[in-house]
Formats: sequence, structure tokens, C-alpha cells
Amino acid sequence: MSDVSATLRYLTGFGNEHETEALLGALPIGQFNPQTCPYGLYAEQLSTTAFTAPRSENRRSWLYRIRPSINMGDYTPIDKGLIRTAPLEQTPCPPNVMRWDPMPLPDAPTDFIDGLITVAANGDAKTQTGIGIHLYGANKAMENRYFYNADGELLLVPQQGGLRATTEFGILDVKSGEICVIPRGVKFSIAPIDGPIRGYVCENYGQPYHLAERGPVGANGYANQRDFQYPVACFEDNDTPCELLTKFCGELFKAQLNHSPMDVVAWVGNSAPYKYDLSRFNVINTVSFDHPDPSIFTVLTSPSDTSGVANIDFVIFPPRWMVAENTFRPPWYHRNIMSEFMGLIEGKYDAKEKGFEPGGMSLHNCMTPHGPEASVFEKASQGTLEPEKYQNTLAFMFESRYVIAPTDFALNCAQKQTDYLACWGTLNKHFTGKR
Repeated sequence: MSDVSATLRYLTGFGNEHETEALLGALPIGQFNPQTCPYGLYAEQLSTTAFTAPRSENRRSWLYRIRPSINMGDYTPIDKGLIRTAPLEQTPCPPNVMRWDPMPLPDAPTDFIDGLITVAANGDAKTQTGIGIHLYGANKAMENRYFYNADGELLLVPQQGGLRATTEFGILDVKSGEICVIPRGVKFSIAPIDGPIRGYVCENYGQPYHLAERGPVGANGYANQRDFQYPVACFEDNDTPCELLTKFCGELFKAQLNHSPMDVVAWVGNSAPYKYDLSRFNVINTVSFDHPDPSIFTVLTSPSDTSGVANIDFVIFPPRWMVAENTFRPPWYHRNIMSEFMGLIEGKYDAKEKGFEPGGMSLHNCMTPHGPEASVFEKASQGTLEPEKYQNTLAFMFESRYVIAPTDFALNCAQKQTDYLACWGTLNKHFTGKR
């Protein structure tokens, strides 16, 4: 890559119209598509929303590249391994609560694509509704393999190990505690930075992620635009043969290239990969009583066609102060119209002190009851309520209006816990008939 400094440089601001060039003067001035581009480059527009989407929602970028993307061979289908796409045609989705131990890291040499395992999905990728949820585990770089996803944008949530995402737009280094979003159709490759990597992927078939609205909170708080980082232009100019892998309508395909597709010398627009450090999320919480709805922890949301009901919300449970008085502080017992898939990045989750390990996951679907395990209930009901700092913890939730169906692999794998319900088994009757 050209001009990659030891400390990567980034552009900031969620959804901003950025412009960046790896060679001085590579960006045309005054128009996007001149008759001839500087340096003999090709102009190519990448649109991740419809051309006629409202200006406030429109996502597109102009790329000035050495070769246009169509300079490639035909696609041929390849084995998709354990990757699956909605709608799932398999075992009916049970309404049970479910939880899984962490998946082991691969022993054999495995790159990011070969290490993808789909654990759940909903909606329909072909109608651009719903999500796919995957796990990744890898111990080697993709080398001369590149990938783009035509079915949806990808939200990567690293749990172990840092990764380098080399994209058409530039490079993003992403570590545990950060997230990375790669828009639909953007080419990229993934390489571990400091040893094997493991994490979660949410494949969003629907509208691109937006920042959650703040409502009465006002102009500040939650995830702030300034904290989102975008790559600067950085290109490869080589003729090394390579493979371009594509996920399209749930299948994997391969095409041959006679050059690197990372050949964008400059770009301008508002649809590009970005990363975000979750420690910069400004938590808003109660300073009086009661436990607020978890929607206060929403980082990103993909709206559906129903206002207030998301295709997918990305919610985090980071370190924070708990100060509510006369209140049961853990999450209350609840049944919910939304379906909840949770993962744990580090530490412990306050409602599940045992059995929910970093790298693990749980699934509580629409109207399936859930809440704190029995020991947490007893502790929270009887403890002294003093200000308490929840530290060394980071959990997240993919929450969707559509039922999240586990794959056959997830339903039958060795990591699925068969005794999850037991954590509620000692919830005792406390009713006395007296106030």
C-alpha cells in the first residue's frame, strides 16, 4: 500500500462527506466525473442507497481508481462452508432460551472467510430485510484473496485479537473494544495483527446503520459523530493475480483478477468503512430510581419500514455507574416484542454472573421470558444500594424486530449449553400474602 504510516491516519465524523487522496491532485475539482481524471484514473461511483433516497439518507462515494471494478473475470460458484443466509430452510425455530460457550479458535491455517460460521438469521436477504449473525475465527491473513458482500453491510465486533481491515477506501486497524462497519459491496481483506482473532459479525440486509436519535437528551451524549473514524486513501498498484470472493443471494462466488482491487487512489463521499471505539460511548443512565429500558445503550440502528421498530439495533453494556435508589438494579424480568442476541466481549454481564463467558452468546427471542439468574436476583434484592461502578465489562446485543432463528449448526453444536434454564431453577416463591 502507498504511504501507510506506522500510526494510521483517519478522517472523523459519522456520515460526513469526506474527501481524501493518496496522490496530490488525484481528486477532480468542481465535478465528480470529468472527461479525463487526473493521473489517468477511472471514476467509479459506489451507491449503497437508491439514487433517489432523500439527501439526509443518501449514501454514495466516488472512487478514483487505477482500473474500474469491471476489469475482472467471470464468477464461478464455490463451497460456502458454514455460511448461511436468510430465509433459513431448516429446523423450525424453537422459542427456548439458548446460550452457547465460546467457539474454539481454529487449529489449521484459517483465514477470515474460511473461518466464518453462521449462527442465526432472520428476514430475507433478497428483499433487503433482516440480518445474519456470524462468528469469525482466523489465524492467518487472507493474502491474495479479497471479499465483498452484496447481501448486506457488515458490522464486525472483535472479541479476541486485533485485526487489520484493508479496504478499497484505505486501512482500518480494529482491536477488541472497537467495532468496524464495512458497507455493502465494499471490497476488503482481513489480517490478524497480533495472533489469532475471534469475534462476531452482524450482516445487515436492511437500511444502512444510522446513529440512534437522542430525543429529549438533546445535542450531546450516546455515540457522538466526531468519534467515528474513516480511512484515508491508500492504494496498491501491482499486477499480482488474486481472487475476488463475493457473497450474492446467499451463495459464494469466486472471480479471478490480474491485479489488486485495492487500487483506489482517491475518494470522496459519505459511504465508506468506519470504526468506532466503544469506550467513547457516553452512557446516559438514571440518577434517581428504576432501571431504564436498554434502548438508552443503542450505538447504531438500521430502521425498518415501521417507525420506532428497528430492523437491527446494536446495543452495548459498557462500564458505567449504577446509582438508582430503592431499585432492583439488574435488568428486570421481561418478555419483549424484539428478539435479542447477546455476546460478551470481556468481563462479566451483570445479569448472568456464571456460564456466560467472553466469546459466548445467548438468544432470547420474541416473547420468550428471560432476566437475571436466581443468584443475581437474591443478591440484588438484598444488597445495600450504594453507588457502584460496573468495571471490566463489555457486552453487546443485536436486537431485531424479526425472530432470530438459529442455524442447524448452532442448534446442534457441542458449544450449545443444555442446562441454561438451570440458572433460573432456584427462583423461589417469596409470596406471603402480606405487604
